[in-house]
Amino acid sequence: MALNNLVRAAIFCALAIGMGFSLMMVPNVELMTVIVFLSGLTLRWKWGALVGGTAIFIYSGMNPMGSGLSFPPLFIMQIVAMSLIGSLGGWLRPIFFVKKMNTFTLAGLALVGFSSTLMYDVFTLIAFPLATGLGLSGIMAALLKGLGFTLLHEISNAVVFVIAVPTVVKHLK
Repeated sequence: MALNNLVRAAIFCALAIGMGFSLMMVPNVELMTVIVFLSGLTLRWKWGALVGGTAIFIYSGMNPMGSGLSFPPLFIMQIVAMSLIGSLGGWLRPIFFVKKMNTFTLAGLALVGFSSTLMYDVFTLIAFPLATGLGLSGIMAALLKGLGFTLLHEISNAVVFVIAVPTVVKHLK
């Protein structure tokens, strides 16, 4: 069983990285978060955390638009946040790993997509002010300056979660 999970985790990881690169030129619209969440939903929380951390490590570290390796605090925050999203998928498995979803479940998926993306964005936005010692005013400035792009990211992921998770789970059961 462990080998099967390792192979599935590698497939999820490759899919997340590939989808990350495929939509790289579209600002704040991405599919990596939902794929990492689905890996946790499918393989449980430990594997989801591993997939999330590994996928963002490779995607951010090898990104031709600017490697996360150039700013280690941001890179670490990306890995931590994406690992938490993978874990979240495993923790919420009893709620969302169902064949038929109702309106409340879909609303819950939208909320999970929105809030998990918000968590990722907050982690990455506060990396610079924390690392440079700008304090609370620097954190607030970073959060306010990125508000428009952040909201677009959260709303698009809420929609992606509502569309993708029920479709994939229906075929996995």
